[in-house]
Amino acid sequence: MTLSVDLFFSFRSPFSYLALPKTLNLVADYDLAVNLRPVYPLAVRVPGFFKKTNPQFIRYVVLDSTRVAQHEGIPFRFPRPDPIVQDKTTFEVAPEQPYIHRLTRLGVMAQLEGRSLAFANAIACTLWDGSVAGWNEGDHLARAAEKAGFDLATMDAAISADPDRYEQVIAENEKDHAASGHWGVPTFVFENEPFFGQDRIDLLVWRMRSKGLKRR
Repeated sequence: MTLSVDLFFSFRSPFSYLALPKTLNLVADYDLAVNLRPVYPLAVRVPGFFKKTNPQFIRYVVLDSTRVAQHEGIPFRFPRPDPIVQDKTTFEVAPEQPYIHRLTRLGVMAQLEGRSLAFANAIACTLWDGSVAGWNEGDHLARAAEKAGFDLATMDAAISADPDRYEQVIAENEKDHAASGHWGVPTFVFENEPFFGQDRIDLLVWRMRSKGLKRR
């Protein structure tokens, strides 16, 4: 029997991106379905988060994500531009967030079609692997979407016609994410048990094996 796990994912999270290679390997190696469910990053979900958190938080995330990428051999550079419009001195998050709203809604559209893992991987690589500067310009996103079997113009048009539909799914994802027992991303949830972080994938596999997870 195919097992299923939810993956709560943010396009702004370096660790969400860094979790993708192992996640794709899981799906290739095991009889497993991963339902990637996009959520907004903490900068949007929790207003004022970066003003309240320890000032060392951001520095540590940069340090740790960079060394994880080096250790795992994953191409890595922080996106240019940042998917969140934010003042890097005051940490003030702008009220208008065109990048992350678009990315998250696109991810949700792929979720509704049951192909969000492939879509998120293609888009996240464009943002995070260092091969593209100005990912929001030109045809970078369109070519990434095409690799995953999507037409970006068609997706954008459908979302623009009914944005509330996709916002509702994002809200449902965030509600279920919170109910899982964790608030961070990436969080894998298997049978209501959360596994937070790309460094908990081995523990997740151990748990799923105890529930009958089989290799393909």
